[in-house]
Amino acid sequence: MTPHSIEQAIYGLVSTPVLHLVDRHDMLTCLIRNGPLPARAVADQLGLDADTVDRLLLVCVAFGILRRDAAGAYCLVEQALPLFDRRDARYIGGFVEHLATGAAERMERLGEYLRRGKEAVDASRETPYDIFYRDEESTREFMDAMWHLSHGVSRELAVLADLPAAGLLVDAGGANGPFAAAALQHSPGLRAVVFDLPPVRPHLTRAALAAGVADRVDFVAGDFFTENLPPGDLIALGYVMSNWPDEQCLHILRNAYRACAVGGRVLVMERLFDDDRNGPLATSVMNLLMQLETRGRHRTVAEYVALLRAAGFDDCTVRRSGGDKHLIIGHKPVDDREPSASAPGNERA
Repeated sequence: MTPHSIEQAIYGLVSTPVLHLVDRHDMLTCLIRNGPLPARAVADQLGLDADTVDRLLLVCVAFGILRRDAAGAYCLVEQALPLFDRRDARYIGGFVEHLATGAAERMERLGEYLRRGKEAVDASRETPYDIFYRDEESTREFMDAMWHLSHGVSRELAVLADLPAAGLLVDAGGANGPFAAAALQHSPGLRAVVFDLPPVRPHLTRAALAAGVADRVDFVAGDFFTENLPPGDLIALGYVMSNWPDEQCLHILRNAYRACAVGGRVLVMERLFDDDRNGPLATSVMNLLMQLETRGRHRTVAEYVALLRAAGFDDCTVRRSGGDKHLIIGHKPVDDREPSASAPGNERA
């Protein structure tokens, strides 16, 4: 008999598109609001084919997302409920859509990378953000993925960050504001500026209105490789560092250092490898997708701390959330010394 872990690996190719289908066609929403229900009832309520619905839901049972009782009625397992309830801040449907419709299409390039290397294969390709922001549909899909991937855990990260009662947060590369919105909701005296590329502006405006923080967040269009970040008391970098190799990360952090008030902090929010880099699974998978979608990679705490210290930040600490995204904090020293130009070493928190 095939071991469970190997079976999951073999058939994992099916799980993401199935999850995307049952979410996109409202099957999970139907079960959350009206379940437990048999497949026929789900199909009748949604106007779908009952046989196909049943087959899809059976796959979800096998992968541990649904339960099926003796009468054949389906419901979500407790852990899955908030992740697929569109009314919950932890909803991840947009991220699943990104994996199913975007990342999966790029997997074929891995064979080319193996033979020729990423640099040679991607030499004539568009840059990652030219692809993400190619048109309104692709921009919306990327913004939805960033929100659903980040906003739920950002509410926990905002607590872990010990945000001040007042001041200015600069969310660099902040997309449609999943962390900025969580920070402003947590700290009513705080204001925020989201710094990102021009196509992001309308998506931030909509998200900020929906989150009830539009009166306290502004948008500044720019590129942190060619322009200075707006000055602030806190500089947030959420899922930014993992998009770039070390040299570009150091450039971004030095830009953040210049923008950060003396005695202020930089908040780096990322998935983290274990110290031995043997996991967790989600970080290992996303590390591979970073090669396909960006120029970056995921790192250990020690690697992030080394980059922070090379940029001039000190007193670096890590605070772990209950999710996949964690917080590494660096302080700008009160003597405001110039950051070293040396390459990062192997320092640890």
